[in-house]
Amino acid sequence: MEIVWEVLFLLQANFIVCISAQQNSPKIHEGWWAYKEVVQGSFVPVPSFWGLVNSAWNLCSVGKRQSPVNIETSHMIFDPFLTPLRINTGGRKVSGTMYNTGRHVSLRLDKEHLVNISGGPMTYSHRLEEIRLHFGSEDSQGSEHLLNGQAFSGEVQLIHYNHELYTNVTEAAKSPNGLVVVSIFIKVSDSSNPFLNRMLNRDTITRITYKNDAYLLQGLNIEELYPETSSFITYDGSMTIPPCYETANWIIMNKPVYITRMQMHSLRLLSQNQPSQIFLSMSDNFRPVQSLNNRCIRTNINFSLQGKDCPNNRAQKLQYRVNEWLLK
Repeated sequence: MEIVWEVLFLLQANFIVCISAQQNSPKIHEGWWAYKEVVQGSFVPVPSFWGLVNSAWNLCSVGKRQSPVNIETSHMIFDPFLTPLRINTGGRKVSGTMYNTGRHVSLRLDKEHLVNISGGPMTYSHRLEEIRLHFGSEDSQGSEHLLNGQAFSGEVQLIHYNHELYTNVTEAAKSPNGLVVVSIFIKVSDSSNPFLNRMLNRDTITRITYKNDAYLLQGLNIEELYPETSSFITYDGSMTIPPCYETANWIIMNKPVYITRMQMHSLRLLSQNQPSQIFLSMSDNFRPVQSLNNRCIRTNINFSLQGKDCPNNRAQKLQYRVNEWLLK
């Protein structure tokens, strides 16, 4: 019996050492995460485990300024110092490569024609690095942020880094005042946003059906992606993927953009895997909302000048119910 127990102990010890070695391996951890449980195969950590499997990702579990969040419009604060966003394309169109990363549809701009953004809550100019799409398996879910507890069919995220202080997005993501993410809700309609139509028309989207597929797009006008509004909501948060660095300032536009039902269907036909592997839809690629932890959600929408002050003593609480356009 003692011999049996010794063998079991050694097997358990070897198992623990093996798991420990995996958790300390940067190569495994670089891409060792998922939004949802895999159908078959080995364990891959979903959002509730991100901060537990790697000490470098501990902010995903213990951070106090995590994203996304549920935006309660009755708690938003009017900030009169928020200026309109300024998008600087130099009057030129841009090119970029669209990727199926296995988790997102990602459009990464080339470096020939740069797009910078300033104004709003920003002290510095920020440079557009990537456009990322989140979407659901059904129209009632897909966005990362919620409005009064309600999700939307999808969310476009334009990820910018502070090019005045940092040399690239990797450095900026780890640093104070490093990132600005402009977020735009997606709704399904009969018509399509002209920029998203370039990305999601059948001839283009079918080029990136499987993980690691890529396709070059040229002659893109970034300004066409933005909805016709100068109003927005902003708060301090984090990136919504590991390592969840709390260096992102979020700007959520006050109107959605639209795609057609067929384009949404095409997104749901994108696979997380390569052709030789089992098909698993990329849809539902969103992180659950995180606790607000008394953070201030500010807006440049001046519905009322009466109310109590935000902690920064320069903003006033709104007295209104909800943005009606989002609920239609």
